[in-house]
Amino acid sequence: MTAVVTLLVWAVWDRRAALAALLFGLLAVVLQTVAIVLLRPAIEAPLKRLAVRWLMGTALRLGGAALWAAAAVLDRVAFPPLPTAVGYLGVLVPLLFLETRFLK
Repeated sequence: MTAVVTLLVWAVWDRRAALAALLFGLLAVVLQTVAIVLLRPAIEAPLKRLAVRWLMGTALRLGGAALWAAAAVLDRVAFPPLPTAVGYLGVLVPLLFLETRFLK
């Protein structure tokens, strides 16, 4: 997933944008993996525990968006906002749809 998004960004923008998309695509994979690892043990647990674990995963993903915003503000040359966002969201959103399969 990350490779496909990175290649698409490289085709549309340039090498620097592709590197930023790659980094944030990998960040999305790591955050989504940690979110699933947090949520999996709570699937059969009481609702309160499930909700806490789900919120922790959501906070991780939101933290990734905050990192994207910070990177775009601090260094727009190394992290051009649109290609970087495409890298992060282009990987994260499909993984969110696949999350239910990972939790079975």
